[in-house]
Amino acid sequence: MYLSNRAIKAQAPNFSQPEFRQSLAMFATGVTIVTARAADGSLVGLTANSFNSVSLDPPLVLWSLARAAASLSAFSTGSHYAINILAADQHELALRFATKGVDRFADVVFEDGAGGAPLLAGAAASFECFNRSRYFEGDHVIFVGEVERCARRIGASPLLFHGGRFYTEHPL
Repeated sequence: MYLSNRAIKAQAPNFSQPEFRQSLAMFATGVTIVTARAADGSLVGLTANSFNSVSLDPPLVLWSLARAAASLSAFSTGSHYAINILAADQHELALRFATKGVDRFADVVFEDGAGGAPLLAGAAASFECFNRSRYFEGDHVIFVGEVERCARRIGASPLLFHGGRFYTEHPL
């Protein structure tokens, strides 16, 4: 069910876009690489920290992608994608998949998952998703994936992102 409050409008923001980004950066997140195989067979992947669970029954997760992203078409039209949660020792991979104009998959070890979406070797966890639905909101598209398979690397420490920097976990 979709609920909307169209009768009432939000007030104009009292902050700048840089202030908003800096405030969002205070939320520590995990780091993922979302991958897919495009219709022409080419590999697509990008670093994303906009990931979270939605539902256990059915198993649903979501992530978001900028409408201006070059890979939007491949992710929008493909039937499957994989969300690879990165381990602490994969920060260089996170940087590579966030860089434009490079061969992101050069020398990257992976295996094909559901629908051909690459599952990255060494990931802390992976989710193989059916591309269930998409929602256009603001300057991003929210992708909801129905998880068909998942796996985890027991004992892996996660790669974390906070305030524009990578971190590894430190138990309290």
